[in-house]
Amino acid sequence: MKKIRNYFDLPDATASDIAGQLAALTRRLERNLESVKRIFAVMSGKGGVGKSFVTANLATVLAREGLAVGVLDADLNGPCMARLLGAERKPLRVTRDDVQPGVGAAGVKVMSMDLLLAAPSAPVEWTGPASDSFVWRGTVEANTLRQFLSDTAWGELDYLILDVAPGTDRISPIHDLLPGLGGVIIVTVPTTLSHYIVGKSLTMARQLDIPIIGYVENMKGYVCPSCESVGPLFQPQGSGFEGVARLGEIPFDPKFGAETDRGRPAVLQRPDSVAGREILKITVAVREYFEERRR
Repeated sequence: MKKIRNYFDLPDATASDIAGQLAALTRRLERNLESVKRIFAVMSGKGGVGKSFVTANLATVLAREGLAVGVLDADLNGPCMARLLGAERKPLRVTRDDVQPGVGAAGVKVMSMDLLLAAPSAPVEWTGPASDSFVWRGTVEANTLRQFLSDTAWGELDYLILDVAPGTDRISPIHDLLPGLGGVIIVTVPTTLSHYIVGKSLTMARQLDIPIIGYVENMKGYVCPSCESVGPLFQPQGSGFEGVARLGEIPFDPKFGAETDRGRPAVLQRPDSVAGREILKITVAVREYFEERRR
């Protein structure tokens, strides 16, 4: 935790005026996000469905279209967004008032725990009291998300996208910090197990009254590396999630995934590929969703 404390001054849990501190932090967060027009989250509840892959490519397309975009990697313990967006690993510039985010593909601003670690292979380590460690860790993680939102110099953004960690409850602390969250995109793969777990996250979002933008079915088929035809990858499932718009179906393309893994979101190089066209389609749906809300 030492590295994190060098950048972010967490509230003093022993102070008598805890409520006053939290109110001040809330005001700071609100002021810092005044210049952000739209905020939404990408979530799944289940790991391994390609949620971060979808986030990175979606953010890149929005930025390529001339929009100012930021991404907050809310997966504190498995951060990867800086790598997927190709943000250079170097010490973040810290001023008296804020922290300058990293900059990735197409100029996307990114804040990720990965940018605070000493080396690419370094794990995120939380150190604290041995007793009640679970409660303590949850509090520190929530405070860290708050600090990422309130102390990062996001500037004027058209979109701020939050890449949510796996876990059906992980949207709850984000909702607490951002009760006016503009919506969530749900990412799944076409398997019974994925739909089962992701459905729980969908229920959680509904219980919190978070608007559902729609869902993305990732790995919907397999793209042949030689002929680029799309064949089946999983057994066909049902029609999706009742009452939720299907934003797109992205097939698994080994070339596409490999480029993104190297920090070069493949939608920039291969927008006309099958996967690229689906991501462009999802981007259009997201923009239309927010335009409709504005009207």
